Amino acid sequence: QVQLVESGGGLVQTGDSLRLSCAASGRTFSPYAVAWFRQAPGEERVFVSNIRWSADNTFYSQAVEGRFTISKDIAQNTVYLQMNVRTPEDTAVYYCAADLSSWGLMDQESTYDSWGQGTRVTVSS
Repeated sequence: QVQLVESGGGLVQTGDSLRLSCAASGRTFSPYAVAWFRQAPGEERVFVSNIRWSADNTFYSQAVEGRFTISKDIAQNTVYLQMNVRTPEDTAVYYCAADLSSWGLMDQESTYDSWGQGTRVTVSS
């Protein structure tokens, strides 16, 4: 059983930077990939970014490409999302998720086996 815990959310202004963390615990953590999704108020949860655990590949949605950076610390079983916030549209609950099996498309929720509880980011203009 893998547990994921997000942290780092809060209230920020456009132009600020924020770093979210996703810490994994439980059984030996060796996923195929870890992703970040976000869910804005009244909207569906959508893909933000993905990082391969055993490689250097990273992927981003168009909405965040060039503004957000995903990274990992394997020794700490932690994945980060560095956010350069430019718009209140980045307001959302941010979730991390682990793909333990490598089956499925990276931008689909159904691909991921374990989810965190989310951390809220609120952006004011």
